Amino acid sequence: MSTLLVSTRKGLFVVTGAGADARVERALFVGDNVTLTTVDRRDGAWYVVLDHGHFGIKLHRSDDGGVTFTEIATPAYPPKPEGLVDKDMWGRDREWATKGIWALEPALDADGALWCGTMPGGLFRSDDRGASWRLIESLWNHPVRRKWNGGGADHAAIHSICVDPRDPRAVVIAVSSGGVWRSPDAGATWTAHTRGMKAGYGPPEQAEDPENQDPHCVVQAPSDPTVFWCQHHMGIWRSTDDLASWAQIVVEPSSFGFPVVVHPRDPDTAWFVPAHSDQKRTLIDGSVLVNRTRDGGKTFTALRDGLPQAHAYDLVFRHALAIADDGDQLGFGSSTGNLWVTDDQGERWHAVANHLPPIYAVRYA
Repeated sequence: MSTLLVSTRKGLFVVTGAGADARVERALFVGDNVTLTTVDRRDGAWYVVLDHGHFGIKLHRSDDGGVTFTEIATPAYPPKPEGLVDKDMWGRDREWATKGIWALEPALDADGALWCGTMPGGLFRSDDRGASWRLIESLWNHPVRRKWNGGGADHAAIHSICVDPRDPRAVVIAVSSGGVWRSPDAGATWTAHTRGMKAGYGPPEQAEDPENQDPHCVVQAPSDPTVFWCQHHMGIWRSTDDLASWAQIVVEPSSFGFPVVVHPRDPDTAWFVPAHSDQKRTLIDGSVLVNRTRDGGKTFTALRDGLPQAHAYDLVFRHALAIADDGDQLGFGSSTGNLWVTDDQGERWHAVANHLPPIYAVRYA
């Protein structure tokens, strides 16, 4: 029986079952702002991120499938060196403090190790299941890092972390706005990988600069790790040469959106949720649809069966679309609290709930 973890503005909801039989089974952290959840499949641990606003970011771990939770450490930045000039896009001094956790993934090169991507753009690592964290200084002190700026927020944020199945020491991160970066050595060194990407929201002469790229979500194909998919602010990109280059893909009615997932056994099959870009941030014509390609982006099928097709305003955030290991089950949630699942790759969608709090992220456990 599948389990889907749904992170919302007012709690974590546990959904069990598949397709038309999927149901909300439990509600955890009711009333708390749960922004992200991940599962370490090596030991079954659930990690839950809470944003308490004025009271800060908190992390909790469960070792018994969500029955009980233990609060663990939160990544913390060191004091800013006196005299260091580090300003944001508005010319303000950048605060060295954890404003949000946007990515949390197991680091597969050591038992109990975790990667954590934060806002304002720092990458952290824990080697003790979240009991302690250290800032990856090689990335934070990289000279290009100070050119990173906020996408939808004032600060840059690391929101995508891909651990390479060929080599667990190799990790790829994506930054909004700061491009795509790879480390071959567990974070000791970093190289930008944005060749082919273009940003249309700045000076033309800076359109290809790595620090100006705003990837919304980047995923690596498990069955062919040389293939990456990216939902970018400027549309959809795909790399088939292990990040040596990116090629743009255009789909109507819109290539803009936030999430992307790839089939676990077919690198040419991926799903996207299109929307209006920039100012509107709404669905096209008030219609909920999921775009699927089976041929690497050459053609797309608009999947609408079971989804509302009029007066719908369901924006889907970057972590709010997920795919299960079987490659058939998918789930996605919206900013208006609607949650849908499918057990046939999107041919038919089923509404699990229509009145949840705004949904930030979904993850199959």
